[in-house]
Amino acid sequence: MKDLKRHYEDEVRKRLVEKFGYKNVMEIPKISKVVINRGIGEAVTNSKSVELSFEQMYAIAGQKPLITSAKKSISNFKLREGQAIGCKVTLRSARMYHFLNKLLNIALPKIRDFRGVPLNSFDGRGNYTLGVKEDGIFPEISYEKIDRLRGFDVTIVTTAKTNDEAFELLAALGMPFRKR
Repeated sequence: MKDLKRHYEDEVRKRLVEKFGYKNVMEIPKISKVVINRGIGEAVTNSKSVELSFEQMYAIAGQKPLITSAKKSISNFKLREGQAIGCKVTLRSARMYHFLNKLLNIALPKIRDFRGVPLNSFDGRGNYTLGVKEDGIFPEISYEKIDRLRGFDVTIVTTAKTNDEAFELLAALGMPFRKR
């Protein structure tokens, strides 16, 4: 596994300057944070799923997740205000690059019938959101501890102004996009 931060500083920045012609080094897009989010719908009936999800997220990210709670009660979903319904982790600097390196080089190639990540998951402001359907693709999660498959969302927040700049940044870092 190559060091992703060093690769960004040595090669990716030069490539982006050549392609977009930035005049100032502060204009060059970079990844500012990675947010991993998991909503647990079954937490309403099974409170143990929140604890299991917390442990899995802690193992994947290497950082304690924040338990998210319901903002308001919804009777049709048997949901009460303040009830735990998910967890999220915000990664920055070294942990962010370590997670991205693990995602790009270990986890994504383990997905069955993987043909690349979708191109249409950019939000218009240079951020990319990727849905992972099963957490068993990460080496920290053992299949014996998984009671059922749970997915999560990975949002890569960049300082890019447009989707084209963010696409070039992520492609240069090694994100395996689908062929157009």
